[in-house]
Amino acid sequence: MPQTHKTTTQLIEFKGTTLPVVVVTLRSLQPDTLAEAAKTLFGDDEFFDGDAALLELSHLVDVPEADWRRVKQVLRAHGLNVMGVRGGNEELRQTAAFAGLPTYAASERPPHAAVADAAAAPPATAAPAGRADPEPPPTLAAAPEAAPTLFIDRPLRSGQQVYARGGDLVVLAAVNAGAEVIADGSIHIYAPLRGRALAGASGAPDARIFCTRFYAELVSVAGLYRTFDDGVSRELAGKPVQIRRSEQPGDAGNKLIVELLRTD
Repeated sequence: MPQTHKTTTQLIEFKGTTLPVVVVTLRSLQPDTLAEAAKTLFGDDEFFDGDAALLELSHLVDVPEADWRRVKQVLRAHGLNVMGVRGGNEELRQTAAFAGLPTYAASERPPHAAVADAAAAPPATAAPAGRADPEPPPTLAAAPEAAPTLFIDRPLRSGQQVYARGGDLVVLAAVNAGAEVIADGSIHIYAPLRGRALAGASGAPDARIFCTRFYAELVSVAGLYRTFDDGVSRELAGKPVQIRRSEQPGDAGNKLIVELLRTD
């Protein structure tokens, strides 16, 4: 009789993937206050399409006991699925964990961090008697790794999303209404922007958005949003613009500026 071979189905498989995550910086955990602020930003309808969200808690001060269930409901009403938190004090992170929101460590590295290359230093030698030890030769620092830049040269249709993790995003075709472009760094769009653009997604306040023809639905830099439900003003519509956070210290630095970009 012919032998039969039984195949075993692998019930669990692991595959690496990259998922876009929106970092939501909160300055209040009062559900009613958050609901009002979210309604001002996004209206009454769902704005996001089930995007994963990470709550940044480092800007909270003197926080009362958080009602995490209601906080999640407020954001879910606008299409955001809260997956966890980062920052904040230990007590706040513990209450979030009890509510099913784990803590995620910030992924940013110090801007001027360098790794000493021990292999580049010559071996140490003993100094002759009666003489001071010579100063050790300086160690060589590894060259900082250049941040990757993602280039997109095709139009993005409604429902499509592109995320440049860890670097800048350059778009050479139209971002149509309902499409979304996200970058941890800055975003450069050399075409019409009719959808949404979110720069500094990992919290970089110096990120910017540059666009040659501006008709956006929403723009954001490091968590500060501005929507255009009634359309872009005549002064900005169809013109080259840049979007940045205010460079003024204090509360004024929490303002998002949309201004014409001088090209001459």
